[in-house]
Amino acid sequence: MTDSFEKQLKGEAALLGISLSPEQMEQFFLYGRLLVEWNQKMNLTAITEEGEIIRKHFVDSISLVKALPGQLGEGELRLMDVGTGAGFPGIPLKILFPHWKVDLLDSLNKRIRFLEEVSGQLGLKGIRAFHGRAEDYGKNPQFRQGYDLCVSRAVANLSSLSEYCLPFVKTGGFFISYKSGEVEEELKAAKRAVSILGGEIERVEKFSLPGGDDLRSLVVIRKVKATPGKYPRKAGLPSKEPLR
Repeated sequence: MTDSFEKQLKGEAALLGISLSPEQMEQFFLYGRLLVEWNQKMNLTAITEEGEIIRKHFVDSISLVKALPGQLGEGELRLMDVGTGAGFPGIPLKILFPHWKVDLLDSLNKRIRFLEEVSGQLGLKGIRAFHGRAEDYGKNPQFRQGYDLCVSRAVANLSSLSEYCLPFVKTGGFFISYKSGEVEEELKAAKRAVSILGGEIERVEKFSLPGGDDLRSLVVIRKVKATPGKYPRKAGLPSKEPLR
């Protein structure tokens, strides 16, 4: 591990109130190295500079601690990461909370191979990667309404993301959406959709990433009732025709 990597990650994690063990630091360093190596073979991320990977991928992912409701971080928890891409935020959260059971879902199979390689190289247990669409997995009884927490850093409007993610969440659980910048208009547009899907917007945690002006918002949505059986709609509809 480089001194610069250790200093930056340790310092920026501390600003979130997080203390990382030497093993966790090594896992993050190896993850970053694998990300850059595999990115030469496939398009995983446009962010390849060490400091930017730390801040905009790792620290951004674990910033979820600012919005975790109650004691969710302390016990065993089932988490679904929808549209995980190169593993964000699911793998950093698994490193941070090794006792969580984490499932990663992405629609590109080549990414799944990368996620499995990372999980194996980092020695992560209790983590699975699935190839498929949220619209299909959200209907599957093995996954539907079985998670304490669903997260997504995917780029989509909140109405569509809620239809992708809320079906995975058990009643009493949470969907937390990672957003950049201001979200007020998006919240207004998504309020009815969230309600139809069994959710309730509880709060928004706003902050900036360390060392920059990158405004972030974590939208915390509580699942208050079961999602009606007709949702999510068939593949493509949630993004083409968001619920209003």
